[in-house]
Amino acid sequence: METGTSIDNNSYEGIKNGSWFIQFRNGCNPWMARYVYGLIFLLANLLAWALRDYGRGALTEMRKFKNCKDGGECLGTEGVLRVSFGCFLFYFIMFLSTVGTSKMHSSRDKWHSGWWFAKLFMWLGLVIFPFLLPSSIIQFYGEVAHFGAGVFLLIQLISIISFITWLNECFQAQKDAERCRVHVMLLATTAYTVCILGVILMYIWYVPDPSCLLNIFFITWTLFLIQLMTSISLHPKVNAGLLTPALMGLYVVFICWCAIRSEPVGEICNRKAEGSSKTDWLTIISFVVALLAMVIATFSTGVDSQCFQFRKDENHEEDAISYGYGFFHFVFATGAMYFAMLLVGWNIHHSMKKWTIDVGWTSTWVRIVNEWLAVGVYIWMLVAPMVLKSRGTT
Repeated sequence: METGTSIDNNSYEGIKNGSWFIQFRNGCNPWMARYVYGLIFLLANLLAWALRDYGRGALTEMRKFKNCKDGGECLGTEGVLRVSFGCFLFYFIMFLSTVGTSKMHSSRDKWHSGWWFAKLFMWLGLVIFPFLLPSSIIQFYGEVAHFGAGVFLLIQLISIISFITWLNECFQAQKDAERCRVHVMLLATTAYTVCILGVILMYIWYVPDPSCLLNIFFITWTLFLIQLMTSISLHPKVNAGLLTPALMGLYVVFICWCAIRSEPVGEICNRKAEGSSKTDWLTIISFVVALLAMVIATFSTGVDSQCFQFRKDENHEEDAISYGYGFFHFVFATGAMYFAMLLVGWNIHHSMKKWTIDVGWTSTWVRIVNEWLAVGVYIWMLVAPMVLKSRGTT
């Protein structure tokens, strides 16, 4: 038995040290596999966007599907939802078949990292399958996708806060803490400066008239939240320093900016939206950047499974997997719902303008609520140790 295991390990190492094509064919590199899954996710995004904006050219082919009613219900918003549903099914099946994987070289590890031709055919079949379903089922999936996209945003939020906390701990854990303190102060000062500059620019760009009370509220409340996070972080009983609230400030300013930019075109308080009413190169570049940012966010969040482990395993075994396969696919499954919501503006009953993403009042309020939730989660992470400790002593 030991000899057989040694031979298997040697052959595995030989494949692992071979060319990328050999690794891809034999499915022994989980780190390469995650890029392939990310590419498949990007292709699904592009297909959904193409059906939404340029699907009329495929109208003849769509008529072959009996549930498409002359192709109308397979284009636009429903086209996005059908592609999203197929993508969700693919990653959810991968989640069910890989969750609980803990060892390299196991059958589920090989399924995750290999069998690409079988999985590509499975993906194509699952993307086509929703076009055979009646519109009522797709509309129901669209409603469920609101919840799934919210789960994705929550996972992404926790991942970002965990990264900020980890970065702060790395600086504090250095042996030469005195030298690192200068770097921390410099980084925190830069972050706060960018926050203040961002708030000023939002006032200039998105409050052209005193009647823009909603935008004034959004921006002013964001500034207040930054001050609140800083005050709580510097409280003697918390003593979390300046770096984490500064980086969180950057995050909430960015979310506020995205929320205001999501306001519908033609709003008097959004001159940037009025300027982008025509499809120009700036609009196209902004769309491409937003699409790639969404794919990258899904990819990076999917790999970050350790921030959701309540117990850290210090004894890392040599043949343990490098990241959670089940969690990785679960994030991509919820990400499939998330990209659908962005492409339809979180509203499955209205059409979107070409080359736009995440536009509409629903999108605006989703962003704002996400900002407030981020601040709430961050503050709870600061005060939770004190609250739980006081409860434990009573």
